[in-house]
Amino acid sequence: MNSVWADAIIPKPLHLMMALQQAMASLNYQGTLAILKNTKLDTLQYFHTVQKGVEQERLVSLNSPLREVIRDAETVSCLFKASQQVVVDHKPLRQSFLLDLPKNPAALSKYYVLIAEDDEQVALQTADVLFIKPLDQFRYARKLWIAKQTHLPLKIEVQDFTGETLEQLIFTDLQVVEQAKKVAVELKNKKVHHIHQFEDLGLEKLPLQLKHLPVGFEKRIFTRTHLHPSNKAVEQLLLTDGLSSVSVYLEKNPQNFHAGLQTSGAVNSLSRVLGDYSITVIGDVPAATVEFIAQGVSISAHID
Repeated sequence: MNSVWADAIIPKPLHLMMALQQAMASLNYQGTLAILKNTKLDTLQYFHTVQKGVEQERLVSLNSPLREVIRDAETVSCLFKASQQVVVDHKPLRQSFLLDLPKNPAALSKYYVLIAEDDEQVALQTADVLFIKPLDQFRYARKLWIAKQTHLPLKIEVQDFTGETLEQLIFTDLQVVEQAKKVAVELKNKKVHHIHQFEDLGLEKLPLQLKHLPVGFEKRIFTRTHLHPSNKAVEQLLLTDGLSSVSVYLEKNPQNFHAGLQTSGAVNSLSRVLGDYSITVIGDVPAATVEFIAQGVSISAHID
């Protein structure tokens, strides 16, 4: 289809989302990133490279504790400079350090309203402003500042229903580079700790019943991992609406278990006891969402 006609047919907010998705995955870019979370400010260098369609992200902290985090297709590796320890997370569920986007942005219209707002300036660049407003109280709003020239995200905010900012990511500088090399994770002479080496159990083996889920949240994957150093098994069910995600963790006879609601920035979790098991529901969603899901969880089958 002719691009002029396509632009005329596709609403501007959806066009912005599609352009953002393509730019984030296909360009080489780097800059200085400030992250504000729980009133704590962290400043990092950010690098994104893509070679033959395979992406790599890299974060390098500028403040103590000094650390470097690298996301490849199958792993996220975190190097702590002082201790020379490397923590390797296998098959991470998040697809981006900045913003996870659905494969089909148009599907968001079932649960969110996409609103194009007036242009603003961020990091000395003109930005389109896209407000992603939820249609119910079970998910957060997000506001994106998207560079007009490159379609890359300059600023990202997670907001509650009152408009208060819960988390913010902002680039103080961001530029596209023509060529960039991937960085290999050096494990030699390092203390390596592997986590989340999980097995996909399949949704058909899910031993839980979820009596009520917010509209749009679908079961994505059911896995088992083993905690270090006890090697204790923990099951995880991932739920998502394409933009927001929630995990339900199931653990037998947990140690040092604390029931109740906990909040950290935009992340809420609720834990409760269910017979010999603990259930923890956690995600980047409002407290009402994890409470609603947790109250409807029951064990429906024997757990191997």
